[in-house]
Amino acid sequence: MTPTFLGKRKSLWGEGPIWWESALWYVDIEGHALIRLDPRTEEERVWLMEQRIGFARPCRSGRWIWGGDEGLFYLNLHSGVSISIVDPEPNLPNNRFNDAGCSPYGRLFAGTIALDKTPGAAALYRLDERGLKKVRSGVTNSNGIAWSPDGRLCYYIDTPTKQLLRFNYHPMDGELRDEEVWIDFKEFEGSPDGVCMDVEGNLWVAFTHGGCVRHFDMATQEVIRCLELPCMETTAVRLGGESLRDLYVTTGITSKKEEAEAGRIAVFPNQAVAGLPLTPYNDRV
Repeated sequence: MTPTFLGKRKSLWGEGPIWWESALWYVDIEGHALIRLDPRTEEERVWLMEQRIGFARPCRSGRWIWGGDEGLFYLNLHSGVSISIVDPEPNLPNNRFNDAGCSPYGRLFAGTIALDKTPGAAALYRLDERGLKKVRSGVTNSNGIAWSPDGRLCYYIDTPTKQLLRFNYHPMDGELRDEEVWIDFKEFEGSPDGVCMDVEGNLWVAFTHGGCVRHFDMATQEVIRCLELPCMETTAVRLGGESLRDLYVTTGITSKKEEAEAGRIAVFPNQAVAGLPLTPYNDRV
């Protein structure tokens, strides 16, 4: 299956795609931007930030929440103004927020990355009505996080480990328990990055430096299919479109070689399985 590429923008490092209100939203981390792409018209709208932006998610109130070099922020899309919420790592200037996701009840789980690759210098945090809590330390590059369709299992990647962790998730208290290694990715080319869950409870994983997306059966831990792209840096995935069956892939630009489509949004339309609707952050408590 060959992907189609959408829009004119070539992001330096596209990441964090989500499907929200009939559009694809994603970030260009190194380009300091949040982008809204309408796949029907290929119209793009851009919000520029004053720092790197690792992720952005809508809130139930209508505003957005995002994370970057200096912590977590609320964003008013109409004014473009961001307001600081909290910076949990002000003493770690080489860290910034990276990927994130919202649990089925709307808690935000957002992790940091150690840009100097110091092992274990980053962490995974949870933000909800009780405030911000560190829920896992010893992380180096916090990346993909997703929940099973019933909300009882949480899957998480710390990229340098090349492992997918599985937790029992408790929706009432938001705690991650009973950590175990669910899939070891060391046999695969590339590094596991962003992920998305489908309605059958299986996981799509983008492999940065690997130029592909692999679809894993969560019961057997086996690869269902592998979709290849003409871009080495395939960073994250999301099932979207009106039926949630179009697989969108963000990409980045590598310094190792010239790639015509690097930095653009790729789409593999009409997948056999649909994705899950996005849960916004519950800022109304």
